[in-house]
Amino acid sequence: MAVSFECTTPSSLPKAQLFDLARSIDAHKDSMAHSREKAVAGVTSGLISLGEEVTWRAWHFGLPLRMTSRITQMEAPDSFVDEQVKGPFKSFRHIHEFSQDAKGTTMIDRIEFAAPFGPVGLLVEKLVLARYMRKMIETRNRHLTEELTHR
Repeated sequence: MAVSFECTTPSSLPKAQLFDLARSIDAHKDSMAHSREKAVAGVTSGLISLGEEVTWRAWHFGLPLRMTSRITQMEAPDSFVDEQVKGPFKSFRHIHEFSQDAKGTTMIDRIEFAAPFGPVGLLVEKLVLARYMRKMIETRNRHLTEELTHR
């Protein structure tokens, strides 16, 4: 069974700029420095686009992990979807949506994933992984909307 959550992040950045930052391999790598994420195959720098893949190597929970994601949908600059095609999850889907108003842009991340832990997995997913993943997305979004805005 999958677990899902949503993060909403306001930004003063224009929608097209935030859309590009959200699909930037370099910005993602910088925002995930704490887990030593590195793009090791596929698109390894610049902007990832529809149909393209990236393989990440990172450290989470003290373990080295690899995950390959593909951009499966894209409606620039309104939304894109990345999905795991190979990696530690039974399934992983991340919907990125962007809307602009007079105050700026709102970025909404919708994450749905399932861990490969069997029946006990739902408890681990809800109590540990969902919190961990939410914190990672919030850290990434803070980096995109705050730190990169001031460069």
